[in-house]
Amino acid sequence: MPACGPDRPGGGENGLERATDIGASVGGRPRVRDRRLALAVGGLLLTVTACGGGASGAEETKDGKGAGAATAASAQSEAVVSIAPKDGAKSVDTSGALKVTAAKGKLTEVVVKDAEGAKIDGEISADGAGWTPSTHLAAATKYQVHAVAKDAEGRTAAEDASFTTLTPENTFVGTFTPEDGSTVGVGMPFSLRFTRGITAPDDVEKAVRITTVPAVDVQGHWFGNDRLDFRPEKYWKAGTKVTVELNLDGVEGRKGVYGKQSKKVSFTIGRDQVSVVDAKKHTMKVMQEGKVVKTIPVTTGKAGYATWNGQMVISEKFTVTRMNGDTVGYDGEYDIKDVPHAMRLTDSGTFVHGNYWGGDAFGNYNASHGCIGLRDVRGGYDSGVPAAWFFNHSMTGDVVVVKNSTDPVVSPSNGLNGWNIPWAEWTK
Repeated sequence: MPACGPDRPGGGENGLERATDIGASVGGRPRVRDRRLALAVGGLLLTVTACGGGASGAEETKDGKGAGAATAASAQSEAVVSIAPKDGAKSVDTSGALKVTAAKGKLTEVVVKDAEGAKIDGEISADGAGWTPSTHLAAATKYQVHAVAKDAEGRTAAEDASFTTLTPENTFVGTFTPEDGSTVGVGMPFSLRFTRGITAPDDVEKAVRITTVPAVDVQGHWFGNDRLDFRPEKYWKAGTKVTVELNLDGVEGRKGVYGKQSKKVSFTIGRDQVSVVDAKKHTMKVMQEGKVVKTIPVTTGKAGYATWNGQMVISEKFTVTRMNGDTVGYDGEYDIKDVPHAMRLTDSGTFVHGNYWGGDAFGNYNASHGCIGLRDVRGGYDSGVPAAWFFNHSMTGDVVVVKNSTDPVVSPSNGLNGWNIPWAEWTK
């Protein structure tokens, strides 16, 4: 068997000299035969090095792939991310259409933004298989979606899409009380009156978010299908800061009718003032922070025109106004063009106001057509009269409670008077 080293017996060309032929030279020059043998050996070593760790030449020809392609293939995630609606979709519904899912993996990130960068909140399911938005989308708006999922090996896959929501033909808005930036009394609810009847009240109510400082539980209550009021269980605490976010843009309030408001409203609760009118004693006790600060003689509704009992909230103030019985069903009963210091308590026409024609009724007997009258002068110029004092010490949102009248309790929907509904019923 041939040997590979210098230990083979014998000398000459088959022994030590062959070893010399390979690694030595004569006269400082390699022999020609030595160079050829060295090149052959070097070529063999290069071939072995080039082939180590990769596919053979035959395998590369067969598969058309080298080692790099095989490694890239093994690093690709098995997770598959799907986004609905499809990329480029138009006239997409504002609710129910947006969904992101993952197969062979779990979602780790979903970001949905409009053209201005505002994000849509949402939640990835516990199993990581899906994501849904926690709110509706705005109408006529372009959204970008970016979603990422990981497979069992931790390898990520991502998908991006964009779409545009529908432009509604029919819309609604909510007019609201109180105004942004106002300071109001402790009885002021946040009241929304809609321009169209609402048939999806839960969706609309969900789109109204109220936060307060200090924090207090605030709940909404519907009056019919076009009014939604919010209040806490008890009167607000003085100094409370209230912020309302109206996210109605894109809410389908009724079939084919969408909200178009996106607005923030803030107001502050002022000092605590509640006034109690006793229709039998013909007095009104004005209380601030629970203490009586003034007792005022009054006159309330006479027989057949009794004043409502219950809790009523001042919703408007007029230095002077006209009162015509024809507007409230008392045709021809009265038409006074200059009623001073008037403050509205009900939509149906109940006011607490100055009265310059009542004679000696104040504190003695009831003579009005249902309003609460306080002594005043014609033109309301005298700041010292009871009506002027009460007007100047009152604000919208203050509470006026009437007791001991012969009339029923005022309807909670007649004005801002939802306080006459027990909390358990309010929150149903």
